[in-house]
Amino acid sequence: MAASGNEKPPVCQIFTFNDPKTSPDPFFDLPACCVSPAPVPIVIDNGSFQTRAGWAVSAGPETLDGLDSPRLCFRSVAARSRGAARSDTQIGNDIPSLEPLRWLLKSQFDRNVVVNFEIQELIFDYVFTHLGISSEGSVEHPLVVTEAPCNPLHCRQMMSELLFECYRVPFVSYGIDSLYSFYHNNLQNHSAPPHTGIVLSSGYSCSHILPVINGRVDAVNCKRVNVAGSQAAAYLQRLLQLKYPGHVAAITLSRMEELLHQHSYTAVDYHQELEKWRSPEFYEREVHRMQLPFSGKVPGGVVSVEERQERKAQQMRRLQEINARRREEKLQQDQERLDRLLAVQELLEDGLLEQFHKSLVELNMDSAQELQSYIHKLQLCVEQGRLRLQSEGVEGKAEVLELEQPLDEADAVGLMDPDFPEETLPEKPANVVQPVFNLAEYHQLFVGTERLRCPRSCSSPRSPERTRWD
Repeated sequence: MAASGNEKPPVCQIFTFNDPKTSPDPFFDLPACCVSPAPVPIVIDNGSFQTRAGWAVSAGPETLDGLDSPRLCFRSVAARSRGAARSDTQIGNDIPSLEPLRWLLKSQFDRNVVVNFEIQELIFDYVFTHLGISSEGSVEHPLVVTEAPCNPLHCRQMMSELLFECYRVPFVSYGIDSLYSFYHNNLQNHSAPPHTGIVLSSGYSCSHILPVINGRVDAVNCKRVNVAGSQAAAYLQRLLQLKYPGHVAAITLSRMEELLHQHSYTAVDYHQELEKWRSPEFYEREVHRMQLPFSGKVPGGVVSVEERQERKAQQMRRLQEINARRREEKLQQDQERLDRLLAVQELLEDGLLEQFHKSLVELNMDSAQELQSYIHKLQLCVEQGRLRLQSEGVEGKAEVLELEQPLDEADAVGLMDPDFPEETLPEKPANVVQPVFNLAEYHQLFVGTERLRCPRSCSSPRSPERTRWD
């Protein structure tokens, strides 16, 4: 018992979200070693989450620092405001934070297949410009571009057309990034070729299982699962929002990706990991507690009843002013139109029939009786508008006294003039927190039967003669 009393309690691990903001990529100069004696190929890892680009050089004494690693690494997204020019498009690291512009973000991918070649062209422009390639109308370096396993032939044709027709590249080689990694790891482990194994590639949009037999991919038995990083981040965001409905706005998709990348791991033995986490000591020692940024917003409960009534009264006074101003404008417009119709009627009384008929055509009227009917209606509207404006001065004091009483929402609607459309009410102060939408209750009532579906769909295999990765 004494020994247990001397044990120190487990230390809680508290972390904060980094919320990193990216800075624009620099414009590199074209290295001389990449031009002579022959143009060095450019390697572009065209991923659905990140795009990485660099030079195909090996580390050596004559290699510049950092030249054997990717020179560019940025998110594969583009943001352009509606109506903005093509040159105003922000690419990758030019976007400091993704969350404010997430509704504007566009990608060249549909899952892991390139379908939006306009965005793909902008990505290529960004890569070539920042790598220092300034040749007009052409790229003199060969390209190595990654693509999805069993990429549709149409998508590869469109990509080749873009590279050859737009950039006039001399050579293009397509490959699968997971297979490149497989061959590289086997070389690092000094495994004798030909290599045989199973490659599990879990990307951002979907996961692939690629069997490799004697150095060749068995395309017929390749499988694709439409669950990967993006689905995991979205699912984690939904779970945390259901658990903490008071912090729905703070649980953003970018923070969920940070949790997955920096505070999670893949269990080798799932059931063994569950047994470890059942231990309270292991839980307290290994669990990561995330601390959200402090918010200085004042809770809505501190607003008193008197302040709430005063705000409603001010709101109603503003509505009255809006209605009064609209009535004055409508009365002025009706008076101007009435004066114009009366001037046309004077032409008829003066005997100027030609000018009278010409004015009727301009007014889109057929006869003098129709003109007289419009004049009568406008006279009634003008008279009623003047009487209403005069009565407002007398009733204004009584209405102000009524506004000082507790108001319901129905009373506020009744004060709006039915002759005019509603106007957007002024925004409420930022220091008042509105009631939070109960996402957990919504999930239980409407989405309770939803499950995370992981369909195991086969990639449409082509014949082994046509599907080869060298």
